[in-house]
Amino acid sequence: MSQTIQPESPEAPEIPVSPVPKAPSAPIVRPAGPRRWPSSFADRLTAPLPDFREVTSVMWHGQLRPDIGDSDQIPVHRVGLPRAAATETVATWVGHATFVLQIGGLTVLTDPVWSRKIPGVRQRLTPPGVAWSDLPEVDAIVISHNHYDHLDAPTIRRLPRDTAVFVPAKLGGWFRRRGFRDVTELDWWESARLGDVTFDFVPAHHWSRRTLWDTCRTLWGGWVLTSPEHRVYFAGDTAYGERFAQIGERYPGIDLALMPVGAYEPRWFMKVSHVDPAQAVQGCLDVGARRMATMHWGTFVLSGEPLLEPVREARAVWESRGLDPADLWDLAVGESRTLP
Repeated sequence: MSQTIQPESPEAPEIPVSPVPKAPSAPIVRPAGPRRWPSSFADRLTAPLPDFREVTSVMWHGQLRPDIGDSDQIPVHRVGLPRAAATETVATWVGHATFVLQIGGLTVLTDPVWSRKIPGVRQRLTPPGVAWSDLPEVDAIVISHNHYDHLDAPTIRRLPRDTAVFVPAKLGGWFRRRGFRDVTELDWWESARLGDVTFDFVPAHHWSRRTLWDTCRTLWGGWVLTSPEHRVYFAGDTAYGERFAQIGERYPGIDLALMPVGAYEPRWFMKVSHVDPAQAVQGCLDVGARRMATMHWGTFVLSGEPLLEPVREARAVWESRGLDPADLWDLAVGESRTLP
């Protein structure tokens, strides 16, 4: 069980609404007892979201439908999942924003999506890099936000209901309604612990929506997982901004940053939600990570750039900055790497 106390009465009127948090100088352990969240987190937005006219325009002109003729060139390396020792940290890219992280003796899934198809987009271009049947016992999952390509109900239904679940503020009810018993909701800069691993929820420049009526009703963000041996940053979905530097100050010594590099064109439309490859590299440098693993490309078609461009551009920018090529993990689907 994760070492936090779950809310018993989130509607209790005497509990104050959580204010917008500032970057702290020390860890904030998730407060015990019930909490009352604000009705909306729209005040956390760092840029206005595209309006209906802009969304209609980009869809009408086909700017989110690239040629997928070269999808067979997306590298896939399904050779099974290595078993890590308790002191090892192994990252395996399943596809999109899904990793199997073996860290501190735990198996943790990030934004787990094993479905062939998610609402609103064509079916996935590449199979999951790890078969569901090949997974070891999953100790925990972390969710960055509630968009369908990051929170997949069919995949979540496959998990045991005693799996530890770490989610943004106000997303816990979605899991409790589905029978999950160990659910931890965190605000930005708050932390919880499971075994030898600390889970810190950190800001992202993004937003949330699952229906037409719930924009920004739940929070969004990234995660920093810290074991006695290593520290890993999972960015989730994010645009570029000042939060990267704040995360780097607060969590020095990040060994690996899992950074999104795809879903960035057309730029005028996507820049408020998603980094481009150059910004992903800069974000990695801002958080002070020693290495970067690419994600959020080659799985679902969400935007207009050529399919293979994100990882090629990330590699070009990385090397143009004089960084060690070995420290950019542009993993194939299903590929694993072990942190030294």
